[in-house]
Amino acid sequence: MEEVVPYFTFAEVVRIGSFTAAARALGLSKATVSKQVMQLEAALGVRLLHRTTRKLSLTAEGQSLYVRCQRILAELEAAKAEAQLLRRKPRGRLRVSIPMTFGLLRVLPAVPEFLARYPEIELDIQLDDRVVDLVEHGFDVCIRIAQLPDSSLVARKLTSSRRVICATPTYLGRHGTPRKPQDLKQHRCLQYTYLASGTAWRLRGKEGEVLVETGGPMQANSSLALKLAVLGHAGLAQFPMFAVWEELRDGHLVTVLDDYALPELSIWAVHAPGRTVTPKIRAWVDFLARRFEGEPGWSVDQAPERE
Repeated sequence: MEEVVPYFTFAEVVRIGSFTAAARALGLSKATVSKQVMQLEAALGVRLLHRTTRKLSLTAEGQSLYVRCQRILAELEAAKAEAQLLRRKPRGRLRVSIPMTFGLLRVLPAVPEFLARYPEIELDIQLDDRVVDLVEHGFDVCIRIAQLPDSSLVARKLTSSRRVICATPTYLGRHGTPRKPQDLKQHRCLQYTYLASGTAWRLRGKEGEVLVETGGPMQANSSLALKLAVLGHAGLAQFPMFAVWEELRDGHLVTVLDDYALPELSIWAVHAPGRTVTPKIRAWVDFLARRFEGEPGWSVDQAPERE
């Protein structure tokens, strides 16, 4: 960057027409300004200015360089103005990562409203249940559903959702309803691939925490895939409430072991600390936070009322 400074000093001297006035405008001494211009001439191997006691004039080489410097300075001013505008108004490309099921069921239905409210934002949405590296993959903000470990990420909690164990009435009619956690060993328990405890299901009741090793004929890395299988009477599975709210409300699924609680899921918006919280990021996070405040019971600790 230091080698660029003499070019700006030279352009300012030519624009104002005086070493003394240029030094005053730049907040430098006249000697420093004169030295920088002389260093630039030495580095380029040409004379840029004709100096007399009364005025300055450009050489042919100086004129050519000054024209280029003017273009560069104009581009810098335009970039500065654009950056300042971006800091004030939500606009530009916003790259976000969202877990698959949560994105499809709870975020994407709200996207048209967001785009209508912020027409100068271009959303690039990637749906993936894996934990992605924000910086490595170039994301502005990610939604994560987890108890966040200590990290350098900046996080804002959007909402939370409890987990439930569900099956269809038909499945329970065929195989019976589990009454206590150990009964799960006798059932077809479908597994979510990214469950932190693996095939061991963690429940908490009056007697404390219980860890039950379960098994079944299927595992999947998508809650939507598990839901389709469960709706087909293939077994029972753990779900976040946001994934099965409507099915529970309509009676297509029912919960079991309601006296036992599964670990709650917190839903966060995270971004890297080194990145400025631009208006587009703030608009997205604020919009989702307001949206989820008005959601029905999947985001609070209650069961849906059946119609």
